[in-house]
Amino acid sequence: MPGEKEKVVAKSCFDCVKSIESVYTGGRVVINQAETQLFTTCNEDIEVLDLATGSKQAELKGDTEIVTSFAVTPDSTYLVSASRSLQITIWDLATFKPARNFKAHEAPVISMDIDATSTLVATGSADSTVKVWDIARGYCTHNFKGHGGLVTAVKFHPNKERLCLVTASDDGMVRVWNLKTRKCESVLESHVSVVKSIDFTPDGSVMVTGGRDSVVNVWNWERRSLIRTIPVYETVEAAGLLLPDTDPKVADTHPQHIIYSAGEKGALRLWDMDTGKEIFVQQKELNAKHAFVDALYLPRAQHIVGVTNDQNLLFYDACDKLVRARQIVGYNEEIIDLAYVGSAQTHLAVATNTEQLRVYNTDNLNCELAYGHKDIILCLDAHRNGRIVATGSKDNTALIWAVNMDMPANQRITCIAIAVGHTEAVGAVCLALADDCPFMISGSQDRTVKMWDLSPLPLEAVRESGPIKLRSQYTFQAHEKDINSICLAPGDKMFATGSQDKTAKVWDTATGKPLGTLQGHKRGVWNVAFSPVDRVIATTSGDRTVKLWALSDYSCLKTLEGHTNSVLSVEFMTSGTQLMTSGSDGLLKLWNIKDSECVLTLDKHEDKIWTLAKQSDEKFVASGGADSTIYIWQDTTQSEINRLHKEEAEMIEKQQALDNFLVAKDYRNAITLALSLDQPHRLLRIFSDLMMSVEHRDTTDDAEGADDSESSAILGSLAVDEVVATLAPDQLNRLLGYVKNWNTNGKFSNVAQAVLYCILSNYTTQTVLELPAAKDLISALLPYSERHYARLDNLLTDSFIVDYTLHAMDSLSLIAGDIDDSEEEE
Repeated sequence: MPGEKEKVVAKSCFDCVKSIESVYTGGRVVINQAETQLFTTCNEDIEVLDLATGSKQAELKGDTEIVTSFAVTPDSTYLVSASRSLQITIWDLATFKPARNFKAHEAPVISMDIDATSTLVATGSADSTVKVWDIARGYCTHNFKGHGGLVTAVKFHPNKERLCLVTASDDGMVRVWNLKTRKCESVLESHVSVVKSIDFTPDGSVMVTGGRDSVVNVWNWERRSLIRTIPVYETVEAAGLLLPDTDPKVADTHPQHIIYSAGEKGALRLWDMDTGKEIFVQQKELNAKHAFVDALYLPRAQHIVGVTNDQNLLFYDACDKLVRARQIVGYNEEIIDLAYVGSAQTHLAVATNTEQLRVYNTDNLNCELAYGHKDIILCLDAHRNGRIVATGSKDNTALIWAVNMDMPANQRITCIAIAVGHTEAVGAVCLALADDCPFMISGSQDRTVKMWDLSPLPLEAVRESGPIKLRSQYTFQAHEKDINSICLAPGDKMFATGSQDKTAKVWDTATGKPLGTLQGHKRGVWNVAFSPVDRVIATTSGDRTVKLWALSDYSCLKTLEGHTNSVLSVEFMTSGTQLMTSGSDGLLKLWNIKDSECVLTLDKHEDKIWTLAKQSDEKFVASGGADSTIYIWQDTTQSEINRLHKEEAEMIEKQQALDNFLVAKDYRNAITLALSLDQPHRLLRIFSDLMMSVEHRDTTDDAEGADDSESSAILGSLAVDEVVATLAPDQLNRLLGYVKNWNTNGKFSNVAQAVLYCILSNYTTQTVLELPAAKDLISALLPYSERHYARLDNLLTDSFIVDYTLHAMDSLSLIAGDIDDSEEEE
């Protein structure tokens, strides 16, 4: 009926549908020539990701040793990897399985490159040698010696007709090797420190080298001579050439040949190769502390990918002033806090053990990075409109961010306000629930609570003028120890704080005056949350409990116990009738408040779960913890209910069909259906009825002269014997399981032995032994079968006494008859 309230369905099932995990923990990064796949080192393994979406395609499991280098063939057929175990593995990228492996050097491989034909791979090692290998056959074709230290860079000449290899080492020497003559053609001396990168112009006429001596050298290939040295004024970790005539739009005119460099300062630089002048230096983002450890150029997409020392991959547009177009986060460290943001709540704002605010797109797992804090972000909160986010940090400040995921990449997350006033780290922030978000409340390790006025935040105007400084409306000391959590009640008229001093307190929002204290926890309170519909508040604590409190008198209504360690986070669900909690035991638990029952436990995290976040419609819940992983859980309660109803309806139909088969004495179909329904009692009844009918038929066949065509049937019917003889392996395994159980009861042993005899008569020993549970079934059948046969043997022996007694009685009856006859004669 119109206006009738929709019935609330309690949630009972959540499935993990996505995960945001570590994909890069430092080391080598490679993008294939087609620019479709990204390969990264993650601990001892190599991750294969879809470059467009960032989703994982495969994981190449290593040999428990760190991967030191790897390269992908230009045709994307093979990946060649080397680890500290000194083994080289060639992986088939069609199957993601190793094709072959072999020992390459006497020390780890440091650098690697593959030629344009995808047939040769060059490896430079810490043993000062360079070797060239045939990829398809796995043998060494060349072994070059001459370097005096670690071989830090190797590069094939782009002209495959020349068959030249360029190598560099940590002594600053660059050597040119001729693969045809197997000799060193040239030694180029100019660098005075480790050479990290080598690149060529497309025609191969000019070579560029960059090193940690803070210079980039330009060489004439034909003359093997130095054209010029470009001072970069920073340690160079990567240098290369853009495609000729690439226009970065940094000036009215642009050079024909542009060199890019990346290094310790964390900013990309562009240089005119022909003049050596710097044409552009990237403006480093506010409070960004990263340095570049590598840089890759993608000629098709015209992107330069900067690999940072904090395991992020930053994609910059080479044709638009090196504007950051995209980023992939390789490693998150601990996930401290989460919140859904965006107009459709399709993004997750994440606080990790870094100073960056990270916003993930949950559809394709791309990530936006926002710089602003100077130290680790400890907490965050998102307004329900998804457009405002507040963060608190160890730098003693709170920042307000405007979020608009429809804007260009570098304008999606903008810092619009800063709250300065706390004297220690800000550990809790909470935005007002009202649509215009008029204020924010923050709590700090200095034990004070502050209320900040957010009314002067015209979002678009602030973007142009920069962040404004917020004013505090009141400040007071709230607790005796650190404040862990702040939550506003519906209507914004009161708020609650939770502290390490084992208490939670409720305050008047307008005045900051205390309204009540919630005492009862034995350890610090980690999280507080108001019910969306009732005057109830939930608290979680290090004492492993969740408590529900009445706001009318601040008394404890319920205590929920079930976690085996500290309970760290709580969210009300299903219109306030359920709770979801997370704890240091790595578990998510769903509770029914009415009966205090835990109805669901989700166990996927490998360490403590610091935080929970839910969408406003509660279709998805995200959890993040100390295992550096975010899991996204989908509410599948309704689909599970529908599935159970469908299964129940199907079961009723099959039960009716089984009953119909039994009434019609269609035992063939009845047995097959009973097996599929997993109904051993119905099956036992079918076999028992058949065997009883056989006994009845045997007693009447001689008298009536009936047809004995069924007399050879083991189970009373040749059709039934045929059904048992043609079972699939899983059905046979199930039937033998039934027989094992029937055989334990002397009442049903005759049926069990008959079915067993039928099975053994129609299946080979090998077929039975190949069944999954064959060993257990045989070991269970043997002792009971021996006991049944011993009992039958005793019965047979006892029957001889009966037979003797009857025979003796017949003899006595004959004697008695003779006596009677003699008496009659007399």
